[in-house]
Amino acid sequence: VNDALRLKPVADRLSQLLGRPVRMTGDALGPGVQLAVDKLRAGDMILLENLRFHAAEEANEPAFAEALAAGADLYVNDAFGAAHRAHASTEGITHHLPSVAGLLMEREVDALSRLLKKPARPFHAVIGGAKISGKLEVLEVLLARCQAVLVGGGMANTFLAAKGHELGTSLVEEDQLDNAERIMGEARRKRVRLMLPADAVIAPQIHRRARTKIVALNEIPKDQMVVDIGPATLRLFTEHLAKAKTIFWNGPMGVFEMPQSADGTNGMARFLAKRTSAGVVTIVGGGDSVAAVDQLGLVERMTHVSTGGGASLEFIEGRTLPGVAALLPAGATVTFAQEDT
Repeated sequence: VNDALRLKPVADRLSQLLGRPVRMTGDALGPGVQLAVDKLRAGDMILLENLRFHAAEEANEPAFAEALAAGADLYVNDAFGAAHRAHASTEGITHHLPSVAGLLMEREVDALSRLLKKPARPFHAVIGGAKISGKLEVLEVLLARCQAVLVGGGMANTFLAAKGHELGTSLVEEDQLDNAERIMGEARRKRVRLMLPADAVIAPQIHRRARTKIVALNEIPKDQMVVDIGPATLRLFTEHLAKAKTIFWNGPMGVFEMPQSADGTNGMARFLAKRTSAGVVTIVGGGDSVAAVDQLGLVERMTHVSTGGGASLEFIEGRTLPGVAALLPAGATVTFAQEDT
């Protein structure tokens, strides 16, 4: 048990938001928990302790799931961010109780389903983050649906290296160069515009006091690394995105945790907020890009900001999410592995 992961602060915050007491148990299961639940009156609320303090939660042990369900009348899953995990509290418990989706879960599935099935076109995607290796499948799905895919962040380095650019000490996944070439070739065959950075912000290292400089791609010294897209790239990207009616954004454009390399990410977030006001559908998915939008106070100015990092990407990839599948009627699925015609 890690005391730093106890949920007492969550109970306190929930109580503040609801304006009523939220009781906290010392564990997720056991006689003391059952006694506390039995004493609840109509309108009372109780929060169980962190389920992951029990190994049986992530192992999805049937006995643990059954114990969680004991004494309950209904199970509501509103945790889309954990829907890609087959845990006792997301999948196992549904075998013991009538189970339904919460309002957030419903919004997430609806927004991402519409994004894949019937997006307003032109549909463009902005993909960033550090590595291409974790986003190959989502890139392939987007190439089947989008008219343009704009790549920034550290993962753009691997594409640029595959095109022959010298990028100093920048992060480049050498073992993914062939995949980068394959993705670029696939984009050409499908006549999807795959856009890469035209300039960069560089620094000697990733550090809050690092001195940065804006350079063209052919001017990156051997002892410097790319930490953000440059202003010319941001301008190029936003000019192209201005034509889109649907925009999906996943992953920051640079090391946005440092103020001197946050302009690309912050500029993209502000641009999407403006386009939302103009009627464009904007969907932001992925932990870091969501964090950037939240940091700027722009969450409410997007069409939809997904609470699921890995879950949203796996949904877009067409994978079955155990936490969602468990709520569906037998035999029903929610997948979009092929482009609609």
